[in-house]
Amino acid sequence: MSRNRRRSGSAVGLRLLALWYWFLAPAAPAEPAVAAASPPTFFEVANLAHYAELNAALLPPKPGERRVVFIGDSITESWRDADPQYFASARSISRIDRGISGQTSPQMLLRFQQDVIALHPYAVHILAGTNDVAGNWGAMPLETTESAIASMAELAHAHGIRVIIGSVLPTSDFPWRRGLNPGPAVVSLNEWLRAYSRSKGFIYVDYYARLTDGKLGMRPELAADGVHPTPTGYALMKTLSDAAIQRALRSRGR
Repeated sequence: MSRNRRRSGSAVGLRLLALWYWFLAPAAPAEPAVAAASPPTFFEVANLAHYAELNAALLPPKPGERRVVFIGDSITESWRDADPQYFASARSISRIDRGISGQTSPQMLLRFQQDVIALHPYAVHILAGTNDVAGNWGAMPLETTESAIASMAELAHAHGIRVIIGSVLPTSDFPWRRGLNPGPAVVSLNEWLRAYSRSKGFIYVDYYARLTDGKLGMRPELAADGVHPTPTGYALMKTLSDAAIQRALRSRGR
């Protein structure tokens, strides 16, 4: 392993420790608690059990197979339900869905080794950030999201896996957390994701531009709840993701 890759691995490790502390460090109580609840375990926070059996049953890629793992939240998990044929086994390109509903990017980073690297993919498709902006684990600075996504991308790159980063989908409100006005934060995060991908030579997929209503939200016919795509929305995303996968297949070296 080269010195640069060792440095990259060390940097990712430090980021991972910092994110783990962010998850588990308790806030100072205003008054003594009567009975403090046990903090969630690493396995619970990362939800490592979710795909453990499927991962164990998955055979190594066949000769000539190009495996692409999609890691993300409910938008990725629901993609498989909306278009199961897209994630069915294929002779040349196989797509593996590893989305978990409700997860933030730091949680995905915690399970990245198990749910992505260990599956020996040719490429990884990272679609993260929606639940970070929604504050599913409390208010999260965009820098934390950026660090987690960068760590996943650099871990993949260090293992010879081609990296595809999807933009956060447009949304003007979250049905489960009303009134946050997430649109500007999503735009800012996507600007960073685009610039980061360009600086590292990773493939950036601009789902936002294809799905937006031009007013920071998603076109209503593409997302019934304003967040999760309809089958029509996923069909549009599919054309973009397939183009990105083809670019990954044409890219040089691993």
